[in-house]
Amino acid sequence: MHEDFVRAHTAIAHASLVPEVALHLATQITPIWQATEEWLKARNIEPPFWAFAWPGGQALARAILDDPARLAGKRVLDFAAGCGIAAIAAARAGAVVEAAEIDPLAAAALRLNAALNGVDIAVTERDVVGEACRWDVILAGDVCYEAPMTAHILPWLRGLAAAAEVWLADPGRAYLPREGLAPVATHRVATTLELEDRTERVVTIARFLP
Repeated sequence: MHEDFVRAHTAIAHASLVPEVALHLATQITPIWQATEEWLKARNIEPPFWAFAWPGGQALARAILDDPARLAGKRVLDFAAGCGIAAIAAARAGAVVEAAEIDPLAAAALRLNAALNGVDIAVTERDVVGEACRWDVILAGDVCYEAPMTAHILPWLRGLAAAAEVWLADPGRAYLPREGLAPVATHRVATTLELEDRTERVVTIARFLP
């Protein structure tokens, strides 16, 4: 049922920074938001963040595909994975990938997008915050957009940095932490005014310091 919803409200498209990856994405903003509002009333589903390739995820995917040896053979978590663009890039790089999402529509999109790109991704449909580290690398793109979300996840992500590499990709969201991060790379990502307040975002990929 969730997969049917995703198929019905998206089209296969490619993010501007990562044309190698095909994704089920919204091609017109208003219809999918309206459809999901109706879905929300009946099923308490989150807004369709999964239907867009957000700047942080695009930057992570680009960095991974440009240097796949960094993740080859490693256990990787794509946290709050959304459409799964970073997870797909990690799988293409030869990583063993888990993608975590609490939204059932996002999980459905993840499965469809993994199949579309011919990669294996284990989709975890629960809040993994607080779980012990079982990964070598954790990817987190565009996760600092709300105060409650940031307060919920940051202590856990910081704690994971003692046992794993934790990559945070952020285009300057309001709740991005100012300390304890070591910048690694920057990417310019084209955006739309329907989603952002500008036509380009500069995304910084940083590692949490252990």
